[in-house]
Amino acid sequence: MLTEHEVSRSWQRLFAGGEATKETFTKAEALLEELRPESPLYHRLSSELDEIRKLKSEATKKSRKRAKVEA
Repeated sequence: MLTEHEVSRSWQRLFAGGEATKETFTKAEALLEELRPESPLYHRLSSELDEIRKLKSEATKKSRKRAKVEA
């Protein structure tokens, strides 16, 4: 089991590139599993992951919409 500090450091490295892929989300979920469910860090990172997913989904929708208009 990783410490909260190790999870936090790994999380930062995971999202440092700015590109969130399916693999990135899988790794992020695995990091969350390393934390206790009652941990404040778990709650913060879980919320952050939800927000990243939402932003990624919105960006994908906009990109698809733009592609349709240009076609």
